[in-house]
Amino acid sequence: MAIDNAYWRDPALGEPRTLELPGGPVRAFDTGSGAPIVFVHGLLVNANLWRKVVSRLVPDFRCIALDMPLGSHQVPLPAAAPRGAPAAAAMVADALDALDLDGATLVGNDTGGAISQIAVTTRPERVGRLVLTSCDYRDNFPPKMFSYLKLAAAVPGLLWAMLQPMRMASQRHTPIAYGWLVKRPIDRAAEDSYVGPAIADADIRRDVRGFMRGSDTSHTNAAADRLGEFDRPALIAWSQDDRFFPVEHGRRLAADLPDARFELVPDARTFSMEDNPGRLSELIAEFVRRS
Repeated sequence: MAIDNAYWRDPALGEPRTLELPGGPVRAFDTGSGAPIVFVHGLLVNANLWRKVVSRLVPDFRCIALDMPLGSHQVPLPAAAPRGAPAAAAMVADALDALDLDGATLVGNDTGGAISQIAVTTRPERVGRLVLTSCDYRDNFPPKMFSYLKLAAAVPGLLWAMLQPMRMASQRHTPIAYGWLVKRPIDRAAEDSYVGPAIADADIRRDVRGFMRGSDTSHTNAAADRLGEFDRPALIAWSQDDRFFPVEHGRRLAADLPDARFELVPDARTFSMEDNPGRLSELIAEFVRRS
């Protein structure tokens, strides 16, 4: 089955610009004006993950959705570029520098939450607030259901073979794909944009393998150990019905941070920005305005 719109990005995200960062190019979708909010997605999704939240926040805020090199991106990294969670966190910090943002609100989901934790504990200078939705924490990186990605990164050709069934929509809705990350179907154009690049482009698959090989629970544990150093406001907006990231982990994250509040997003799994974008947007807007 053909994959339509593999490189499509929702117009609500705004016009992209390519940031030439020390670690390689990253596309940033930048729209709106006001206090800046920077969105960091996880593995095998892209900036489209935030489309429903950005469209709600953009009347009042500047929204910047990064297209991280995590498997659903358009511009591959150079062959010699560093890869892995620490390198990705450095790219987030470098993007804030390149955009000349100060006091930005950093919003992370899934793997992007782990990356955000590393970013605020290594290079927090430009981050004014932190929002973590359901995401990796300590040893839950990646969740056990997705541990097969480590094997796929280690065995030549295996990632390509494992991605081929994703050409069929029915296979994307299984528990080991996107099926348990959402309660409701993902828009077809967005879903195609998640799976298409890694299926079609060997350089994109190289970036996925490099990220998995360069990432370890030592990185998330080191970040968690240092979260107490991040003394700026934080919001932990955890999905109430998450199947991969326990609610208790969200509560522990809130306890790790000196100035954090914890909120549950009802009627949502890991991708609360897909399942309940209205409530997530309300929480983010209220948090940015009041903190």
